[in-house]
Amino acid sequence: MITTDLQTTLAALSVPQHKYAIKGIKRGIEREALRINKNGTIAKTPHPEETGHPLTHSSITTDFSESLLEFITPASDDPEQTLSQLRDLQKFTVSKMGDELLWPVSMPCFINDENDIALAQFGDSNVGKMKTLYRHGLKNRYGSMMQAIAGVHFNISYPESLWQSLAQLQSNTQPLQHFISDKYLGLIRNFKRELWLISYLFGASPALCSSFLQGKESHLPFKKLGKGTLYLEHGTALRLGDLGYTNSAQSSLKVTYNSLDDYIGGLREAIRCHSDLYGQLDDYTSAAPKQLNKNILQIENEFYSPIRPKRNALSGEPPTHALERGGIEYIEIRALDVNPFVDTGISLEQINFLDVFLTYCLLKPSPMMNWDEQKVSQDNLTTVVNQGRDPQVKLQQHDEQVLLSQWAADIFAELAGVASWMDEAQQSNKYSDTIQALSSWVTQPEKTFSGRLVAQLKSQQQDCGIMALHLAENYKASYLNINYQQYSEQALNGVAEQSQQAAKSIKQSDEKDFVAFLDDYFAKA
Repeated sequence: MITTDLQTTLAALSVPQHKYAIKGIKRGIEREALRINKNGTIAKTPHPEETGHPLTHSSITTDFSESLLEFITPASDDPEQTLSQLRDLQKFTVSKMGDELLWPVSMPCFINDENDIALAQFGDSNVGKMKTLYRHGLKNRYGSMMQAIAGVHFNISYPESLWQSLAQLQSNTQPLQHFISDKYLGLIRNFKRELWLISYLFGASPALCSSFLQGKESHLPFKKLGKGTLYLEHGTALRLGDLGYTNSAQSSLKVTYNSLDDYIGGLREAIRCHSDLYGQLDDYTSAAPKQLNKNILQIENEFYSPIRPKRNALSGEPPTHALERGGIEYIEIRALDVNPFVDTGISLEQINFLDVFLTYCLLKPSPMMNWDEQKVSQDNLTTVVNQGRDPQVKLQQHDEQVLLSQWAADIFAELAGVASWMDEAQQSNKYSDTIQALSSWVTQPEKTFSGRLVAQLKSQQQDCGIMALHLAENYKASYLNINYQQYSEQALNGVAEQSQQAAKSIKQSDEKDFVAFLDDYFAKA
């Protein structure tokens, strides 16, 4: 049943004056995809030059490794347009990759040796060398295998009309941007409390190639399938667990989300605090540096969080400085596995669900969240990552253990109310239909992404790599046979060439040597 506080808020927003305030949500997607060879091994070739320069191209770049592509869409209030843009960018890139394919899942393909994973190269300008040295540090701190994991980032911002309506209804007296930042932080706290639901529904990495472990033992109760597949019977998203983007050194960092000052202060302490673990590695001041610096975090981006407050930064501006300057502009969700069931890696149904879920996190009360509560939320996520589809699995809710299915049913009851209000504004049924469809996944875990994957692997007695390779081949064939929808090949070729020229201009404008450049950068941090 919908809670009174949320029900009151939705009722207040349903009057004619505020009824359409939710219209105009903007979203952007960042989809990562590993380049692989026809036989399913990781590609060792450089980033395709014809797609543009990874340093300066706004839509096609690389992430941590040279073979890990990243496709970035501009912010748009039309999710179907966003998916079409994403498809166009992938079609264009595939056409420049020769025989190579895009790996359609999060966990990497067969990798014989970590040294096969080349660090991303951004050119010999100061900023380009800084990006690569940062990745060199990640390799030396956590190993290269982590850099081959792919994910999907979902960015969302709410229209000013909603902020104005909420500020009026809540009799806000502070500057509007301060109010907006506070409300976004409330969204983040609620998201962290119930992030496990995202892993349950959309986790798509319950299995991996045994080469990922590189011979190391794991405490997880893996089952074996085929020649080299390891899977968890009730697992959901190994990418979000101990095998994925985790940093044990960060467990001591107490970054909280109760105020923007708290968040910024916590991150700054981490990027200024000397690390006992990494202090022995040479930094940028050495002749042969192995990391940017010897701190717990080299830069702010090293902080691994499933959700981040963001503001578009000025050239050379660190992320926390951008937040301090202008407040929170949008939210970045980093908890999504690549969806292997669609060529874009994320579906329209997922976007609709995230619209509702994040709006629910925004509108319902969000008490302050101390460090102990954050640890509980992380423990709940770990439980769901490893055994979320077990019908008897329980999570910690306040002071008691509750069945995941019961908590999820309670959430879906509230999501239905939010969806109904959002549909009224859109004059559609898309949100309510999505919530109704996904609510059945609570009692039918075989409908979840991870449930479907495990069932397919077991029924076909097939290695996960073989299944993913077949998908990669089918998606490439599809890309090469469809027409561009939002861009054109000519336009994308032009952007690629402009990015190459822009990278040259950046190099030519360098006025300092690399060490002096980083001296200045870290003096501002």
